[in-house]
Amino acid sequence: MVNRYELNIDVASLNAVDTHVHIEVDDTGHNALPQTLVDAASKYFKSQTTRPGLDEIADYYRQQGIAAVVFTVDASTQMGHNPNSSEAIAEGAARNNDVLIPFGSVDPHRGSDAITQLKRLAEDHGVQGFKFHPSVQGFDPSDQQYYPLYETLQEIGRPVIFHTGQTGIGSGLPGGFGIKLGLSNPMLLDSVAADFPDLPIIMAHPSVPWQDEALAVANHKANVYIDLSGWAPKYFPPALVQHANRMLQDKVLFGSDYPLITPERWLRDFENLEIKDEVRPKILKHNAVRLLGLDGKSHG
Repeated sequence: MVNRYELNIDVASLNAVDTHVHIEVDDTGHNALPQTLVDAASKYFKSQTTRPGLDEIADYYRQQGIAAVVFTVDASTQMGHNPNSSEAIAEGAARNNDVLIPFGSVDPHRGSDAITQLKRLAEDHGVQGFKFHPSVQGFDPSDQQYYPLYETLQEIGRPVIFHTGQTGIGSGLPGGFGIKLGLSNPMLLDSVAADFPDLPIIMAHPSVPWQDEALAVANHKANVYIDLSGWAPKYFPPALVQHANRMLQDKVLFGSDYPLITPERWLRDFENLEIKDEVRPKILKHNAVRLLGLDGKSHG
């Protein structure tokens, strides 16, 4: 019998919601990506080479008083590497549902099979959203062949996170391990947001070198949000800080990119960022609570 995930988070007790946490190693020790990429990412981010498992991550975030959105990336077609199981992540989150929020991942190249898996993850396993990484998964998100996937996501009412901008995955390797940065230009998501207006889209990371494009899309499309993961806040482009303070203060989300960047490091930098006092709690917690329906209300 499937142990279906159900939200059980005490929102009032939370200090923050981290909307971007990777489960890179499963319970058997299997890496979500080939070891060459794991090693290159560790070097790029100057992070630990060992990756924590799901229950260890849950304990860590519980101690911090932070809820965490957790996921993997299914890039099996592009990488020729078996992904970690989104079903297992959902089950692990179910036994830690006071602190973890599971997102699923499907391989867009698998067509109708990906849609079947997506529905099963949402209905049978209770995943609360989905994660895509166009560069690592090797697909152009604006290509209409993927529209049936977005139609299904819109129908079932689940938000979706898209990696945007440069990636540390493959950085420094010959040919970047074949990973193409241009697939993660946030402007490719503009047509997706326009054609699926009821699909909440989270553009992950400061979208360097396309920050202005990301800000334009988020400003123009009511259903588009930005998470601030993957970069220490002291490196945020000034335009991003300005927009987070003003026009996008209800659409910007705290995210760390743990385990590559720890929430402690991110939050320490964020304290020194010139963000208005009334905006800080929105970014750290309230925007995510509303978008993810953590208060028991619908997503959005």
